[in-house]
Amino acid sequence: MRHFDFEQISTLDPTYRKNLINALPGYKPLHLMGTKSKLGVTNLAVFSQVMHIGASPPLIGVLFRPHSVKRDSLENILDTHVFTLNHVLPDWHVQAHWSSGRWEGSEFEGTGLVEEYKADWPAPFVSGSPVQLACSLVQSQTLEVNQTVLAIAQINHVFVAEHGLRSDGSLDLNALETVSVSGLDEYHRGKKIARWSYAKPGIFPEEI
Repeated sequence: MRHFDFEQISTLDPTYRKNLINALPGYKPLHLMGTKSKLGVTNLAVFSQVMHIGASPPLIGVLFRPHSVKRDSLENILDTHVFTLNHVLPDWHVQAHWSSGRWEGSEFEGTGLVEEYKADWPAPFVSGSPVQLACSLVQSQTLEVNQTVLAIAQINHVFVAEHGLRSDGSLDLNALETVSVSGLDEYHRGKKIARWSYAKPGIFPEEI
């Protein structure tokens, strides 16, 4: 097994280090974030640093790179306080990846993905996404350790394709065909292994 200590990691080739450290968390959720500027220009960006914060109230977190250069998605959220998160399907995952380029104007127009508006939400959803979230900014904070920005948002609306919503409220991501990502540029289809009952000491879990 290959071993890297902190000193070795620090002296790795920058590209090698970036690829290695980004891949270490394994499979990550993949979302397209839709925002709109104060001037009405739409923006679309691919994100994998999205995390559950809490269920009551429903909160989700997004981690942004340091705000040391222009970051359209973050700046739009700080200005308007709203955005959307949209799951990605295999048929258009390459367009989602393409949105990470340095586009002039709207990434929707550049990549061919289609804006969708509903529930009177001012930020654009991605048409065809099987899971769409309308989010409003609750707070943001710059992390002292590396100057990344954590945005915490309330989930105001949830739209889920019926075939992927189970009776207990959980999602069947296999049925929804949601795409995940590892590292910076490798995309995956999910494959369910099993689902197990709530874990209790002394009682072996049952498959459900």
